[in-house]
Amino acid sequence: MEERGNKTIMSGVLFLDIVEYSKKSVSGQISLKDRFNSYLSAAIRDVPVSDRIILDTGDGAAINFLGDVEDALKAALCLRESISSEDTHVDPPLQVRVGINLGPVRLVRDINGQPNIVGDGINVAQRVMGFADINQILVSRSYYDAVSRLSPQYAGLFHFQGSRTDKHVREHEVYAVGRPGDKTTELAAANMLAVEEAKTPGHILASVKIAWNSAAAKLDSAIDRLVVLFRQADPKQRAIYIGAIAVPVVLIGALLLKLTTHDKAPAVPDIGQMQAASGIQPVSADTAVAPATRHAENKAEGTAKQQVATVKPGSKMAVDPVKRPTVAPKVAERKPTVNKASVAQTGSSAEKAKNAYLYIVCKAGTQIFVDGTDKGKVSPAGLTVSVAPGAHKIIVTSKSGSLYTQNVELSPGRTVRIKPNFCD
Repeated sequence: MEERGNKTIMSGVLFLDIVEYSKKSVSGQISLKDRFNSYLSAAIRDVPVSDRIILDTGDGAAINFLGDVEDALKAALCLRESISSEDTHVDPPLQVRVGINLGPVRLVRDINGQPNIVGDGINVAQRVMGFADINQILVSRSYYDAVSRLSPQYAGLFHFQGSRTDKHVREHEVYAVGRPGDKTTELAAANMLAVEEAKTPGHILASVKIAWNSAAAKLDSAIDRLVVLFRQADPKQRAIYIGAIAVPVVLIGALLLKLTTHDKAPAVPDIGQMQAASGIQPVSADTAVAPATRHAENKAEGTAKQQVATVKPGSKMAVDPVKRPTVAPKVAERKPTVNKASVAQTGSSAEKAKNAYLYIVCKAGTQIFVDGTDKGKVSPAGLTVSVAPGAHKIIVTSKSGSLYTQNVELSPGRTVRIKPNFCD
């Protein structure tokens, strides 16, 4: 402590708050605080005393961890597990909100000469804690970047929650911490594995869209700030603000229109449909007449017509104009016409019987992966994916980062509908 007191250090800060503590009676507050202190002491008992500084905030606590960066996460998980294991009949129930941050702090002495911490690291931890729901653990972007790279198990715990703005109009990207071994965590880990294994342009496009969504959230916050400034400005300043807002709005609208046009490519009709619409009957390649033979046939027919036109009426060589000459050059023997469209349709039916299909209806832009391979995005009309019969692992991701997975066993000709919970 003495060696570190003269400089600012990067430290993990765990900030905890007992929900609705001030609304409880004195006896209720005493019960909550005793149980809270007991669980918190058990959660940090393995952390050396020299590597931690505990600040009692009355309705919670702030703990600064000077050692390993993951100590704050371990303590938060242990505390949450202890609270969830409490008897449900205990009154009042202990409910907490937890925030974790990795940031700069300075070690000082308080008015009583006890060790204390100040700095942006503890301030951000408190802000992140304020965004949490009851019994939820949220971490800042800086803490996520540091801990998620330590091991795949840690990376699978975090779920991106978006960008939040505090009362000082400061934005914070926050991540929720799932429970080890629960379904959500396993799905997140499976999604990360699928993304790592399938390095396709579709995944790159998905990453770009996620970045775009994050930028759009930041733009919303900036617009809110501009609205406040606009109300306080004079007429000249308002004209400047309107121009500053109009330009990016036009650019964003053009980009969204381009993305929408790209996603909704027009369907191309097959050859059979084009032939049916035009009235042309398909002819087998075997029945095509050789160009030279067809030319000779046309020439002979033209000569016969010319002879009929030049013979005078009453002549012995006159020909009844109603009857046409029956002599014509021999042409290649024609084989029976084969309807290729019918053959193609039969082949298509046979192929359809061999394949299996997945069908999904969800919000536009939802992406589906089969065995780690990108199968495209869902349109407003839904998406049908053709796959080989057998066992497959299906992963569905939404634009907001939600994830759904399902293992299916498909037989030939069968269609299975995928129903992610976030598509309701």
